[in-house]
Amino acid sequence: MRILLLGYGKEGKALENYFKSHHQDVTIDILENFTAEELKQRDYSAYDIIFRSPSVPPLHLKNEFSATRYFFEHCPSPIIGVTGTKGKGTTCSFIKAILSGLGEDAHLVGNIGIPAINVLDELKPTSVVVFEMSSFQLWDLEKSPHIAVVLRIEADHLNVHNGYDDYVNAKGHIAEYQTEKDSIVYFKDNEDSIKIANKSKGQHFAYPLDQKSEKLKELLDSLKVPGDHNKEDAEAALIAVAAFYNISLDDLIDQNFDKLKASLEGFTGLPHHIEFVKNLNGVDYYDDSFSASYPSLEVAIKSFPDKNVFLIAGGKDRGLNLTPIKHAIFSAKNLKKAILIGETKEKLAENEDPEKYLLKDTLEDAVNTAKELAEDSENAVVLLSPGAASFDMFKDFYERGDKFQEIVKGF
Repeated sequence: MRILLLGYGKEGKALENYFKSHHQDVTIDILENFTAEELKQRDYSAYDIIFRSPSVPPLHLKNEFSATRYFFEHCPSPIIGVTGTKGKGTTCSFIKAILSGLGEDAHLVGNIGIPAINVLDELKPTSVVVFEMSSFQLWDLEKSPHIAVVLRIEADHLNVHNGYDDYVNAKGHIAEYQTEKDSIVYFKDNEDSIKIANKSKGQHFAYPLDQKSEKLKELLDSLKVPGDHNKEDAEAALIAVAAFYNISLDDLIDQNFDKLKASLEGFTGLPHHIEFVKNLNGVDYYDDSFSASYPSLEVAIKSFPDKNVFLIAGGKDRGLNLTPIKHAIFSAKNLKKAILIGETKEKLAENEDPEKYLLKDTLEDAVNTAKELAEDSENAVVLLSPGAASFDMFKDFYERGDKFQEIVKGF
């Protein structure tokens, strides 16, 4: 067997390890640093299987797979898949925590967990997989998860997808192949979330609920992580788990209230997702480096309605329309100052009130400036929430967040 890996990131390395451990006669070739045009012109006739890394567009070859598609075709367990532009990791973590708290053999995979292929040998029909699914992972999927969760959908990854419609259509595969035996949970206040849900033949469950029971309100109020967006994600998770058990949400809560509350209370947030770092001289520092789009930044600012926010924003210019993110920043009533960095800083500042922003060349300069300003204010928060990718200044959002925390903890 001869395999070609197009890309050699986390998933590519996991695929190499998996096939080498399962096949003695396998030969694996690796191709990195290529253009889309070069891929179209290559001869693939020598390969039995071709695996694309997540951000490589489909080539539409008969023997072509993504790691996600291969996993779906070989997984013996039911899958709960979660997609959306923001909140995927948090929602998946809530679902995993709830299922584990109820005694299930639950596995968290995808961008938030580990490459799905790594757990394939551990899975049994009685296991359950919670899969965080980006548009890249859904791109060529021909089988939908048993339970699909569709969060808010906003523009993202348009530098890779062929326009917004292609991005939404890719995400739509989470619902497109569902049957009457499946279920979909969707955010009811987003046109594209509804559009995707309408592709599903399964049972439909909309959230957030207009009328919440007192017990549901108590569960959502028990969260330790700040922000209404986390309550929304927890509600979606609870509905998804109820759908998994094929019971009503009220029955799930009535039968398992104490276990559910313990699971939700135990969740303290994900690294670099509005993560509390330190309190110094009365100022709280939060790391939201995972924020790579305007919805995430908007949610982060709204998480501190009663605080004076000193925001550090900006990053890689991916050619997106920055009007929504500019509005999210400069219309926020709790914004005291925006310290702008990265390739997008001048575009974000363009035509805005100079009293509302400062431009800085490095993250360190931005953090030091935010510290000085915040310590002269009351009830202050320094919030790193870039609303942009990190690749102009850092390897990834982990490195950006780690650097922010290193600076803050060094004060």
